[in-house]
Parts: sequence; C-alpha cells; structure tokens
Amino acid sequence: MRLFNRQDERERLFETVNDSVEAVVGGWTKGKMLKAGVIAGGLAGLTAASAGISSLRRRQEGRSDGS
Repeated sequence: MRLFNRQDERERLFETVNDSVEAVVGGWTKGKMLKAGVIAGGLAGLTAASAGISSLRRRQEGRSDGS
C-alpha cells in the first residue's frame, strides 16, 4: 500500500513530459502532426547535409593550402 500516492522520479518525469506534449499538441489532428513531422525531418536533413558539405569544403581547402 502506498501512502499519499508517492511516485518515483521516472514516473514524475514521464507524467511531466506527457502533460507538456498534450498541452502543445492538444488540438492537433493526425494530418497536422504528420505535416509537422515531415517538416521537422526535412529541416534535420537539410541541416545534416549542410554540415556535411561544410566538412568536405574544409577538407578540400586544407589539401589545397599544402597543410
């Protein structure tokens, strides 16, 4: 028997995250959530590609400078 309905840290964290997500996307439909996911995925892909291109350019500049 638990007195005062005490929760451990994991349960409190899960409850806090769950409440926050519900507050943010409470009125969203599945279509809106899918669209937001596609946009977020696209932005992550563009960011990764940009970082990769920058890395390749730095490597090529290092070779041409005689480093």
